[in-house]
Amino acid sequence: MNAPAPGAPARAIAARVICAVIDEGRSLKAELARQLPALRDSRDRALVEAMCFEALRWRRPYEHALTQWMSRPLPARERRVHALLLAGLAQLHAMKLPPHAALSATAEAARLVGGGKLVGLVNALLRRATREALPVADSDAVRSSHPDWLHARLAADWPADAARILEANNTAAPMWLRVNARRGAREDYARQLEQAGIGHGLPGFPACAVRLDAQVSPTTLPGWSEGAVSVQDLSAQLAVLALAPTDGERVLDACAAPGGKTAHLVEAASGLQLLALDRDPDRLARVADSLARLGLDADVERKAADAADTPTWWDGRAFDAILLDAPCSATGIIRRQPDIKWHRREDDIGALARQQARLLDALWPTLRPGGRLLYATCSILREENAMQVEGFLSRTGDARALALPDAFGRAEGPGRQRLPGEGGGDGFFYALIGKQA
Repeated sequence: MNAPAPGAPARAIAARVICAVIDEGRSLKAELARQLPALRDSRDRALVEAMCFEALRWRRPYEHALTQWMSRPLPARERRVHALLLAGLAQLHAMKLPPHAALSATAEAARLVGGGKLVGLVNALLRRATREALPVADSDAVRSSHPDWLHARLAADWPADAARILEANNTAAPMWLRVNARRGAREDYARQLEQAGIGHGLPGFPACAVRLDAQVSPTTLPGWSEGAVSVQDLSAQLAVLALAPTDGERVLDACAAPGGKTAHLVEAASGLQLLALDRDPDRLARVADSLARLGLDADVERKAADAADTPTWWDGRAFDAILLDAPCSATGIIRRQPDIKWHRREDDIGALARQQARLLDALWPTLRPGGRLLYATCSILREENAMQVEGFLSRTGDARALALPDAFGRAEGPGRQRLPGEGGGDGFFYALIGKQA
């Protein structure tokens, strides 16, 4: 049997990943973790990752082009070949690879995904893409590669900002680090990055954040195994700063996994009595792993429980502060996880809003008078953010909104909203709520 053409196995893996995401509802991150180990060359792994991200970012314009260029759609049994075509268009359109580096390897990959009879078709379609611009769709939702419902929601919620949000969602996000303040100063860590030849920048706020000039493997970062630094987006870092824990407080991290904010809480204040909850034991184990790497595992109590089901986990001792990083649509982090666009459905939003309200109502009695709760989401939809908190305040007599500075984002009802790309960070919402004494 002849060996596959150079580059064909990588493109076949990309097709399998894209197909699993689109047709099976698999997580892009999880599927890449499952498939990439089959490739030994780190350059091939990076190529597959880039193809998958760009194919999913620009899925709708690519599929529109295929419908215009093909007399009939591929049979249902050839979904992997369909995914391979998306990967091929991503190489030529978004990644700007030279045609000679993409065409033959992508066409030959059709044999590896069970579409050997379609090699010629794949080659012809991709050659056409080198000669012609992609056909322009009439729909702005298609042109911007968003589902119709999400495009309409963004236009309604953010009429002056929708175009910038759509553009940001299709732009790769930068890599942000959070320096562990318990292990050293940010400036000292920046010198280590400089010595390692890793380009970076230091924003004025927050004080522990570092923006890298390019993506790198976390394990290659200086001091990674010693817990000197974590990977965490700028906007995610602001959640703990908005809650502002102080030394010795009793604090609840209500939806803790995967643990970035849990660790940040411990780094931000000394002697916290911190309880980290998550309903998924497997995800809670990731919290433990993160804390162990940072040397913080002894400082956190962990319980697998539904935060809204307080009788199963609460011992009756009130908390001084609660961080509720609530389950949400994740519409603020699409640039990092483009599969969110295709997995999320419009009717999910109402269900999520009801879950968020349930959590707020259940957790409020566990907060002491004079305490504070930080409600945060990585959503940019008003139903989950300003409207959610306004509803809670209207039905909760002893709750009041507390002010957050402009650095946390634009004023949005009782909270602050950051949109994707603003200051280089993800889309995030924060509302600080105080309990009257």
